[in-house]
Amino acid sequence: MPDLDDLREASDFTGSSAGANGGFHLKGLGGQDWGMRSRLSRIFRPDTGKTVMLAFDHGYFQGPTSGLERLDRSILPLAPSADALMLTRGALRTTIPASNPAGIVLRASGGPSVLKELSDEQLTLSIDEAVRLDASALAIQVFIGGEHETRSVANMSTLVDQGQAAGIPVLAVTAVGREMVRDARYFRLATRIPAELGAQFVKTYFVEEGFETVTASCPVPIIIAGGKKVPEKEALEVAYKAIDQGAAGVDMGRNIFQSESPLAMITAVRSVVHDGFTAAEAYEQFLDLAASSSAPASASASALEPAGV
Repeated sequence: MPDLDDLREASDFTGSSAGANGGFHLKGLGGQDWGMRSRLSRIFRPDTGKTVMLAFDHGYFQGPTSGLERLDRSILPLAPSADALMLTRGALRTTIPASNPAGIVLRASGGPSVLKELSDEQLTLSIDEAVRLDASALAIQVFIGGEHETRSVANMSTLVDQGQAAGIPVLAVTAVGREMVRDARYFRLATRIPAELGAQFVKTYFVEEGFETVTASCPVPIIIAGGKKVPEKEALEVAYKAIDQGAAGVDMGRNIFQSESPLAMITAVRSVVHDGFTAAEAYEQFLDLAASSSAPASASASALEPAGV
């Protein structure tokens, strides 16, 4: 067993990458099989190496969510603007047309609802089902520091083995308990462990201090979670800072589909991630698009937002 008596705080995170990546556009993944790299290229744009994912898998543990009462009304108008969709297999079959060009990131874990201990998850999707649905990647929660940490890590490792055999990458999603400290030190731990155990990319949260050390110390791409709904300007500032500090994309849900103008918001997020817009420039774009769509296109806007949201 490793000696735990002299654990020194890691500090050397600077410098450019020293490893060859075979010309692939995602760090740490150039040595993967062709099928794995092909699927990753459906998620991350080869020209930028980044992604805008639209997450709407919330119903798998909390049922109907504000803004997701009707997936056909709230999500379908947004899907063409996303590089990838993060969703459940049920939502895929019932809502998303087979002509959809976005990469499909399927939720592969679950079990407890919001009424129970959320870390008590199991695998809920077989690799055969993932192949049948032509998934671009599989997403699984990893509860580092949670009550069922070991089980979630074992679930992820099993999924990585199955995905590796089928050429399907795994997205490890860091799940943070209410009592845990959300700082760079914790997220370095929570992102490095899944990467060491084979996850091809990791989803985590942005932190104001030291986020660049989180991305630097993770040998595979990191995308950030949108988190709770905040004002559009604040969400765009977080997206800009994360990309500027090494993130390979964003996976936003509530900050897009609960926005006052969801289509304008996802367009502004794309401008930050792919076009190099600053947060201020993207927010101005959001305001302009929201204003132009609210006049004659008010019916379209209401279709994006169910009454009462």
